Amino acid sequence: MPEARLRKILSVFEGKRGALISVLQRVQEEFGYLPEEALKEIATFLKLPRSQVFSVATFYAHFYLTRRGDHLVRVCQGTACHVRGASDILETAQHCLGIKTGQTTADYNYSLERVACLGSCALAPLMVVDDTLYPQITTLKVVEILKSTKDAQKEKDSKSKKA
Repeated sequence: MPEARLRKILSVFEGKRGALISVLQRVQEEFGYLPEEALKEIATFLKLPRSQVFSVATFYAHFYLTRRGDHLVRVCQGTACHVRGASDILETAQHCLGIKTGQTTADYNYSLERVACLGSCALAPLMVVDDTLYPQITTLKVVEILKSTKDAQKEKDSKSKKA
């Protein structure tokens, strides 16, 4: 974890003891998750017990303590989606990515999450990849979408290796 990046974030909050959640949000934006070393530094910087910082970081579902994939795949499991086959959608995504819900691929390209509700019930079932919403998704579409995003990722990786 680059300490200079963390120090830059912390400097913005100098003397603001009540800024814990804001600090955690900024650190996660920078690193994609909350590294353990960063939590220790935050506790020292804000003069808070490590246990308090860890408690806040684990209480809120939007904070992550482990590195997540570059691409986030979320599958809605709300009532409307469930009735329209969301469990099959999730199972297909797990199979395509080779991981279970809540896990990240070994290459850190993908993380898979189960979401209680995405709030677009008329479009059920739903899957979201990064910021792209896929309405009325089918298992065949899941395979196509994940294959195309994987292919695009491979192409991007090969171009960056050549550069």
